[in-house]
Amino acid sequence: MKIVVAPNAFKGSLSASEAAAAIAAGVARVLPDAEIIQVPVADGGDGMVDVALEALDGERRTAQVEGPRRELVDADYCHVSSMGLAAIEMALASGLVLLPEDRRDPTATTTLGTGQLIADALDQGVARIVVGIGGSATNDGGIGVASALGVRFLDEAGDGVSPVGGMLSRIRHIDMSGLDARLAGVRIEAVCDVDNPLTGPKGAAPVYGPQKGATPEQVAQLDAGLAHLADVIERDLGRDVRALPGGGAAGGLGAGLHAFLGAELRRGVDVVLDLVSLNAKLADADLAFTGEGQIDFQTAHGKAPAGVGAAAQAHGVPCIAIAGSVGTGVDTLVDVGISAVFSLCPGPITLEYAMSDGAPLITDVAAQAVRCFLAGRSGKARS
Repeated sequence: MKIVVAPNAFKGSLSASEAAAAIAAGVARVLPDAEIIQVPVADGGDGMVDVALEALDGERRTAQVEGPRRELVDADYCHVSSMGLAAIEMALASGLVLLPEDRRDPTATTTLGTGQLIADALDQGVARIVVGIGGSATNDGGIGVASALGVRFLDEAGDGVSPVGGMLSRIRHIDMSGLDARLAGVRIEAVCDVDNPLTGPKGAAPVYGPQKGATPEQVAQLDAGLAHLADVIERDLGRDVRALPGGGAAGGLGAGLHAFLGAELRRGVDVVLDLVSLNAKLADADLAFTGEGQIDFQTAHGKAPAGVGAAAQAHGVPCIAIAGSVGTGVDTLVDVGISAVFSLCPGPITLEYAMSDGAPLITDVAAQAVRCFLAGRSGKARS
């Protein structure tokens, strides 16, 4: 039998590669002679660099950049010289995980370091840059990235505006004349797993600002700042980013990458599954596995397991998902190709236990899922 194992990371517990190895071990326990193809995946958030490194045999590069509060951090990205490709996770340069809770303030954070990573990738002569924009600590509309690449944001007096979320309302003019000329020959793709617009009730600040430390007053300030930025972008650059699906991702970085760098916004899972050639690997498969830490009705909206399920469904391959936590509405996932969802929890256990022992728990449940699958095939054969 041929079984494809394509999980996302189990955040805080296992990387996508570690989860794939754990599932594969469970499959091998029941089917030691099976052909098991491990294809770790991601959806534009945590783990995209690691997935690209493994799937594309890329080189890990490290650049020292400015973090979300302008402190120096070492951030990795994947460079695949044979493809002229760089895969970047903005979270590694501008992410929430880089800040302790008492320093989280999206009025004071910047995506400058992410722009510096893009500049480093340009130094390698790449022709395509894929930027995963999940997990940000920022709400600067992408002005940090653009500033790192030569764009100037000027106030009423013609002075430069600090590229942080709290200064958006002071911008009066965008000067693109200094934009890094190398970008003209480079395809930029912004990949994410949300479709929130830039502003409004479902926009970047109201939905994600509180998670990044914003008070209600700051949420209103940031939303107004992004709306003002959108006005200046339309006037100076001729691009309307207000209702752009995904424009609100990463505190408006989606809109900023599109406006300042001409980036195409794509669902992260679509880009990653293309990079790892999942469709080719599903050909003639008997069964597919996917999974991530939490699976519920929201999984269908651009999350990696739904992308794997849909690809498997297109090939007529049943797909089983394993999750740390199974929420409500999982029955609806049948429509996106996920045949069944199994929890890794063998019974009532603590979250700490589930996360610390994730690998053996996943292996155990994967073995049981394979037995269920085989029982179903046997029943069909008898009938």
